[in-house]
Amino acid sequence: LKAVILIGGPQKGTRFRPLSFEVPKPLFPVAGVPMVQHHIEACAKMPGMREILLMGFYQPHEALSRFLVSAQQEFKIPIRYLQEYAALGTGGGIYHFRDQILSGGAETFFVLNADVCSEFPLQEMLEFRQQRGDMHSFVILGTTANRTQALNYGCIVANTDTQEVQHYVEKPSTFVSEIINCGIYLFTPDIFQHIGEVFQRNQRELALEESSNGWQRAEVIRLEQDVFTALAGSGKLYVYKTDGFWSQIKSAGSAIYASRLYLNQYSKSHPERLAQNKPGGPVIRGNVYIHPTASIDSTAVLGPNVSIGEGVTVGSGVRVRESIVLHGASLHDHTCVLNTIVGWDSTIGRWARVEGTPSDPNPNDPYAKIDSETLFRDGRLTPSITILGCSVTIPAEVVILNSIVLPHKELSRSYKNQIIL
Repeated sequence: LKAVILIGGPQKGTRFRPLSFEVPKPLFPVAGVPMVQHHIEACAKMPGMREILLMGFYQPHEALSRFLVSAQQEFKIPIRYLQEYAALGTGGGIYHFRDQILSGGAETFFVLNADVCSEFPLQEMLEFRQQRGDMHSFVILGTTANRTQALNYGCIVANTDTQEVQHYVEKPSTFVSEIINCGIYLFTPDIFQHIGEVFQRNQRELALEESSNGWQRAEVIRLEQDVFTALAGSGKLYVYKTDGFWSQIKSAGSAIYASRLYLNQYSKSHPERLAQNKPGGPVIRGNVYIHPTASIDSTAVLGPNVSIGEGVTVGSGVRVRESIVLHGASLHDHTCVLNTIVGWDSTIGRWARVEGTPSDPNPNDPYAKIDSETLFRDGRLTPSITILGCSVTIPAEVVILNSIVLPHKELSRSYKNQIIL
């Protein structure tokens, strides 16, 4: 058993700015640990897991190398980074490195997209395939979305008795199905034959239109549109539906929602990561993660859904709710921080208020997902999570509402609904 985690590369993650300026998006901390560590943890728990491969087109990055070394030590499993020479799509990358994936005789491997948060029911996917009795079939993890939001995802039509995928459409223009693709797959080496057919077809087509546009590459293959669409109805592809939590992490605001889902799961999986109310300590409400090196005044009130990073200082009377405070930030006395991501080494002055508007899914609809909101609507910034880039300084007694502040800014007054460049 092996696992491949697709981490993408620097040209993507534009919706994650200004936070992705500082760290590669997969290393952004969600619920206190890098986003991709949740994937690695889930894979490392699987009995028989031989190796975990991260695949993307980030240049060898100091932060990435450090993370891989510490993750290998923590999870006692080989973890390697395979760098694509260009963006090859979700299928092109695994096809390009197929020898690395299959080395050591891997019979089965998982492919996970790094920008999702999930309970990762990997064991259940394996058992589901065993029950099907066809060890050469492939499994997609699916979940239920509501009818309107399903159009933003890959939609799966499956046989209700066997769960065989009969039809697959990526982001359809009209309603196809409420079962959507979660971006987590279970494959056997046979998948490479199917990707190879797409590769050959692309090459033939490119040879015919060589003159028209030379920039296209036959190696760019998308698992969803190019492979699943063709496999649907062939008896090879099944969907395992999960009722566990699942969400995409596309925009910076969706990291706060993902953080809430993971913090909630910690009560079962990692109770030691959740802060407790102690005599002489700050007031903790709901699920809160505090890094051991953070210094927090006993009169501060934190939570629910708060994650405090390394070396953060929180002064007296501070209130933090539904927020991520990244390492080295300092919140001076009596500040109020709601629905906000406070960037690395940022400072918020006394009595200041920094607040955003949550982008949560509709709580009354069990199948609602986060809307992929556009940044602007009718020429105005849509109210969303407030984001402070790294090393932002906010003076005392100002109010920052629904705004995005780029790194290294020193503000002098209050702002509302603005991008501060």
